[in-house]
Amino acid sequence: MADTGDVSLGTFLKYNNELVQVVEWQHRTPGNLRAFYQGKMRNLRNGKLVENRFRSGEMVEIVYVEYKNLQFIYAEDSNIVLMDKESFEQIYLPKEAIGDGINYLKEGMDVKVWFESDEPISAEAPATVELEVTYCEPGLKGDTATNTLKPSTLETGAKINVPLFINIGDKIKVDTKQHSYMERVKA
Repeated sequence: MADTGDVSLGTFLKYNNELVQVVEWQHRTPGNLRAFYQGKMRNLRNGKLVENRFRSGEMVEIVYVEYKNLQFIYAEDSNIVLMDKESFEQIYLPKEAIGDGINYLKEGMDVKVWFESDEPISAEAPATVELEVTYCEPGLKGDTATNTLKPSTLETGAKINVPLFINIGDKIKVDTKQHSYMERVKA
């Protein structure tokens, strides 16, 4: 058991007999009321978000988990198939466990997977990925002066907005957390 001051973003907790991961955690001290922590947590079984207030110093049950970097092989129905690079064991994980990061995965990419007693419970796509643009409107020379964006489709099927100077076939770096363009990759 630990108190609310020991919790941070990404911490795994046992809350209402369910395993949850903290996605937002704020300490609040309103005017003449006692301080509290406002927490938003994602249920790892069904993916639903739960919000709750915790008193400062309240005891919470932190779940300690291990993680491994596994290799993404392919998506199959409602699961993704990952492989342990050391034992070559294949692990099936529900797509909900990785969330929107599934849109940026290509075969061979490393995925961070958390385990609780040898059972996979959550996964995270790489923070940044380099993908090729497969569709966007043609760019014009000199379109770098403004910060205007246009829709594009990437090789994995993900859709993001890119600057006007990006063309079909360009490789770009994408932030998978913000779902946004970062920079063009030099060839």
